[in-house]
Amino acid sequence: MMYLSLCLISSFSLMFFSLMSFMLSVFYIMNDLVYFIEWEVVSLNSTSIVMTLLLDWMSLLFMSFVMLISSLVILYSEDYMSGDITLNRFIFLVLMFVLSMMFLIISPNLISILLGWDGLGLVSYCLVIYYQNVKSYNAGMLTALSNRVGDVALLMAIAWMLNFGGWNYIYYLDCMMNNYEMCLISFLIVLAGMTKSAQIPFSAWLPAAMAAPTPVSALVHSSTLVTAGVYLLIRFSKAFPNWLLNFLLMISILTMFMSGLGANFEYDLKKIIALSTLSQLGLMMSILSMGFADLAFFHLLTHALFKALLFMCAGMVIHNMKNFQDIRFMGNLSIFMPLTSVCFMVSNFALCGMPFLAGFYSKDMILELVSMSNLNMFMYFLYFFSTGLTVCYSFRLFYYVLWGDFNLVPMFKLSEESWMMIYGMLGLMVFAVIGGSMLNWMIFLTPYFICLPFMMKMMPIFVSLLGLWLGSIMFKYSLNYYFNMFKYYSMVMFLGSMWFMPLIFTKGVNELPLKIGLSSIKYIDLGWSEYFGAQNLYFIMMKMSSVNQWFQTNNLKSYLIIFLIGLILIMFII
Repeated sequence: MMYLSLCLISSFSLMFFSLMSFMLSVFYIMNDLVYFIEWEVVSLNSTSIVMTLLLDWMSLLFMSFVMLISSLVILYSEDYMSGDITLNRFIFLVLMFVLSMMFLIISPNLISILLGWDGLGLVSYCLVIYYQNVKSYNAGMLTALSNRVGDVALLMAIAWMLNFGGWNYIYYLDCMMNNYEMCLISFLIVLAGMTKSAQIPFSAWLPAAMAAPTPVSALVHSSTLVTAGVYLLIRFSKAFPNWLLNFLLMISILTMFMSGLGANFEYDLKKIIALSTLSQLGLMMSILSMGFADLAFFHLLTHALFKALLFMCAGMVIHNMKNFQDIRFMGNLSIFMPLTSVCFMVSNFALCGMPFLAGFYSKDMILELVSMSNLNMFMYFLYFFSTGLTVCYSFRLFYYVLWGDFNLVPMFKLSEESWMMIYGMLGLMVFAVIGGSMLNWMIFLTPYFICLPFMMKMMPIFVSLLGLWLGSIMFKYSLNYYFNMFKYYSMVMFLGSMWFMPLIFTKGVNELPLKIGLSSIKYIDLGWSEYFGAQNLYFIMMKMSSVNQWFQTNNLKSYLIIFLIGLILIMFII
């Protein structure tokens, strides 16, 4: 009963604060308000450490969405984690996670950003290793160490900002572009954002973090941990020079392309959705690097709604499939779990950009702005090809999970859908339907007017239909043992393994230092240093003690021999 009350109290409290934050953000938008709240903690020489809170429509709206999703996730967790005897600890960890995200959102100061940033990293490690097994420990260590690179970059940016007399970066945004020192700070901030949002080459940790419980995945991969990097770059977006934006554009488009390819060859349900998140993060980063920070923020919010719903539906499926995550064991679940299937399809359609769902408003606008922008042909092709890949893996997922034959050989009875979990999913489904249009009217006070030729205007729909056709071609061969892809096994392995990044950044980074460490222990600590050091000293002392023992036996012969040797030596010397 105590577990239930803690979940409900946390959920309803977060829901209430989310509603308050949303109303405040609307008020701030209408009146164009920005509030700073400052508290000087300590002053050292000319540098003061000031705890600053920035309250504007963007921070309040993002906080509202984070609290809304976390409240529904906690409601969902009450039933999903009901078998866990440490449910209280889990809820407290989730609340600490949300609190760290709050610190990050409302901070215009690099010190307080670091507080939230490191809080996210630490609590995410605790949540990834929540199921205590070797796989979770490995995934948690990969997550923590990958994110430490960004933490170090943020610390270096803090140290470098000492030259300017304060850490409130928001005061220096206007002068950053024309200052070489500020260019270095901008580069460090981009590096931190790339690690947190898992851009190439730091992408390996995001699918590995799926070892966490599914409610955590729904929260982490929709609105908190992975979007923290994007949000930080949105705040700094005015300060980036052109060369840095071009670099970020190239990296983010390649990330989008790589994750879309990987998702089409993956069979783990949660990893497919994680790679989908990675693809959407690449989309946000790319449109941000083209100068449309408001549009990146818009897609960040709409993506949070349908991606959290998609993870919750996946959690329900895994829960009812008795913890099977391989989609080849699923099929025809729309008959057994109708409500879950409806939510699953709504979130999938929103992800694909189906007209008038949440994802459509932001995704279609992004693609149309890309058509208007001054991009080269290669970038333009990758943008639209990655969009087609999104529809392709979504349709493949739909076929394997909801439509195809039920493939699990032992036909056990599926448990009933849990109503507590359904409530959380239905709440998010409403927002996944109406959230895009609501935010579009609210954020863009003057709507974007994009005038394009007919073919370019219809390009997103054409590409989506092409991806749909390609997905239908792929699933026709899905369960055939003579699957044509096995003829091209090496190519499939390369495309489906995120371009070997998980291998390179785990074994590739660890193997050489571990071999050097083994050799040093073997040949130095236990080898030469042992032979010439402690063991050799031991043998010399043993020999000397045995000679000393021989002297101390008081044998007349030994004394006579020494006397004769001494006489001979004296005679030679004289």
